[in-house]
Amino acid sequence: MGESRRVRFLYQGILQVGVGFYHQQNGNWRGATGVLRSGIERLHEFEPEALGLDVAKLIRESERCLEELERLGRGRVREFDATLIPKVEPSG
Repeated sequence: MGESRRVRFLYQGILQVGVGFYHQQNGNWRGATGVLRSGIERLHEFEPEALGLDVAKLIRESERCLEELERLGRGRVREFDATLIPKVEPSG
């Protein structure tokens, strides 16, 4: 919150992606898909990489997870395979 530069939106996007998976693990499908979608949208501005992070890969893997959550739907949100949750990784 103390960051005034645009990079704060990168931080927000990463955090929103993480919070989306937190909601999924708690069975909150709507929260999971909504916050995950918002995080992905935030991250697009920083593709393909920013601050030495592979933003494009994080987006691509997060989008796959969002598609899977949408396919599973509200009633099966807890069936999501947590091994698919992406990690923030260095670029290159």
